[in-house]
Amino acid sequence: MDEEGSMLFEFVLVLKGDPRGIQRLPDTFADFVAGDDCPGTLHLREHSCGYYRWIVDVIYDTRGKMYLHIGWEKFARHHSLQAGFVLVFSYFGDRNMSGKVFDETRCRRNYHGDSAEDGD
Repeated sequence: MDEEGSMLFEFVLVLKGDPRGIQRLPDTFADFVAGDDCPGTLHLREHSCGYYRWIVDVIYDTRGKMYLHIGWEKFARHHSLQAGFVLVFSYFGDRNMSGKVFDETRCRRNYHGDSAEDGD
């Protein structure tokens, strides 16, 4: 997948509180994907890593706010996310997203290489 050529939307999420708890997504993004009939799941993967992904349930509250829910905890635990980390998400349509993780030093964390030979 040509990430830069097919990216439809990008946003930043700063983790506050418990990074493994449900996470609210920006309202502008929620409005953007509402045209896709409010997806019930999103497929998250690490940026530059097409072979390892997480299916995360999306829930909406009565005000139409969008949250990452079931499946997010596994993603957060796998990436050892902590409060203060910054995530940059890119949305490619059809419920597919990639994420980059920046730690408290504001440096990007790489969990898997760009090659499938790195293993899981």
